[in-house]
Order: sequence, then structure tokens, then C-alpha cells
Amino acid sequence: MPDLFIPSHGGYKKLISYPKAEIIYYGTVYFTKRFYFKGDRTIDQMVQAARSGKQNIAEASVASGTSKEFEIKLTNVARASLEELLIDYRDFLKIRNYEEWNKDHLYVKRLRELNRQTPLTYDTFRRGIENEDPAICANVLIGLIKVTTYLLGRQIQTLEQEFLKYGGLRERMTKARIASRGKQGY
Repeated sequence: MPDLFIPSHGGYKKLISYPKAEIIYYGTVYFTKRFYFKGDRTIDQMVQAARSGKQNIAEASVASGTSKEFEIKLTNVARASLEELLIDYRDFLKIRNYEEWNKDHLYVKRLRELNRQTPLTYDTFRRGIENEDPAICANVLIGLIKVTTYLLGRQIQTLEQEFLKYGGLRERMTKARIASRGKQGY
């Protein structure tokens, strides 16, 4: 950690989780417009959950320089929002008697391949998200959500370890002030 007490921050676009959350958001907007009736309250709830996932990743990253606690909390809010969205997609499948793909499903294997591509964009998953079959659309988004929430969980673990190693802003400020006084001969 450098001598500065406010580390570099705001690199959310470089996180692996952010582009996936962005695709989930765009895919959810598309999905809800296509498969729910206008005025259905579920549309707003799903879109807001998807948006919250994306936006909280960005906000956590920008806040990280001055508050590790806030960064951890917002990253967890992103994960929780996406978990809520996952339940909505599972409900969609269950209510319509569609199956959720298991980990050995042929299309899940394809999703894993797509998830490894860089750069990752909506176009990477467009054929699945905009498929004629609503079960395919929902399952593609479910797959993306599962990967993203897993990544956010790992990100939270890393943030926890960084906090234990480097401390928070107040600790860094105190160390920087003591070091500065030492250099000035106090």
C-alpha cells in the first residue's frame, strides 16, 4: 500500500462482475418488456433489482477509496439485489412449468464458454437472451446471475482480507500523519 491514505479507486469497469451485471440489467429490461404485461408490478421490481446490482457495484468501487466498510456493504447490496432477481427468474420458470437448467445441461456448458470471453458484452449473450423460447431467455439470465453473485461473493471475501491487512481510512490517515510528522522532525 503506498504512503497515500486514499488509495486509487473507481475502477469498477475493470471488475469481472460489472460487465456481467450490466448485461443482466439490459437483458432484464428486454425480458420484462417481452414476457410481462405492461403495468405488471413485477417489471419494476425485476428491473430495479437488476439496476441495483449494476449500480451498487459501481458505487462501491467509487466509494472504496474512503470507506472499505461502505464498499463491502454496497458490494453485498449488489449481490443481494441479484439474488432477489434470481428468485424472480426462477418463479417465472416454475409458474410456466419450464425447467431450470442443471449444471450439466448442454446450454450451461455453452454459457460457461461465453462467460470466459473478453470483452464481455450484451451481444455475447444476445442469441440466448433474445431467443424465441422464454425458457432459454430466463435460463441464460439465471446463468449470468449465478456467475455474477458468485464473483461478488469472492469480491467481498477479498475486500475483507484487504481490510484486515491494510485497515480502514482512519487507520491509514493516522499512519500517514505519523509518517509525515516523522519526516518533518517532530
